[in-house]
Amino acid sequence: MPKVPYSLRTGINPRSAGLELKTIRDLFVRLYAQLEDEGYTHEYFGFFCVDEPDGIKGKISDIEYTLLVTLRKDRQLWPINGWARSYSEDDLFDMIEFLFDRVSKPMDGHMHSYNQCGMHWETFDRAAGQREFRKRINELLALYERRFELSPDGLILQLPPSGFEQLYEATVPTEDKTIAERIEAAKTEYRRHGASLDTRRHAVADLAGVLEALRPRLGEAITSKDEADLFNIANNFGIRHHNDKQKTDYDASLWLSWMFYVYLSTIHLILRRLDSKKPKSNPVAASPGRK
Repeated sequence: MPKVPYSLRTGINPRSAGLELKTIRDLFVRLYAQLEDEGYTHEYFGFFCVDEPDGIKGKISDIEYTLLVTLRKDRQLWPINGWARSYSEDDLFDMIEFLFDRVSKPMDGHMHSYNQCGMHWETFDRAAGQREFRKRINELLALYERRFELSPDGLILQLPPSGFEQLYEATVPTEDKTIAERIEAAKTEYRRHGASLDTRRHAVADLAGVLEALRPRLGEAITSKDEADLFNIANNFGIRHHNDKQKTDYDASLWLSWMFYVYLSTIHLILRRLDSKKPKSNPVAASPGRK
């Protein structure tokens, strides 16, 4: 594990809490240049060749057109070394997600030695390239003063609050594929960069729906009073229903965060208690020839 420098350990360094967006943008430009030099961008974006004045084209022949139809932004985003230092946070994260889908690890090719041109890569491994890209981007985002990460699917997500990391990483203890998928979808929806209050409210409602699906067996895991309190929150605080009886005079951002983590941790608690009540198979007794 890398040693934390003295000034960061003691909090003396004014950047102990992280780097500002301006510096992150500068580092992103350098990171992209490294990936370009190593061939990770060549398959899709092409590369320089001394014999080709316009370079050798990649799979994307018109990058600015592709950016416009993909991101729906007509502002200057490309080339990265020319415009990234003026990106907003949204621009930066959009470009990271855009690049994730279009990087690949160079695997084989030939050396063009004329005038020291360099490698001409011809075969690529997209999955390996995405893994390496995600690793390096997350190392960069770990330096940012705001907490984000790039998911294995290539989405920029907010990191969970300190202390809740294990809850996010824990495997959902259920064989019900539908429940597991609903939980994962709610987690992703809630953490997505720029998620609105309505989006987060929807994620909380999805977790309430999971609890509803588990309701017939809740009595095996929690008290009836706890069960009533959980559904009172979902049904009377503007989460699942919208009528004049709903209580909505609260700080939605703080309240939704509290509800989300209460519901998520409660679901894990319930599923683990139900799992612990399952009869355990005895491999010795089940072996052939045993009596």
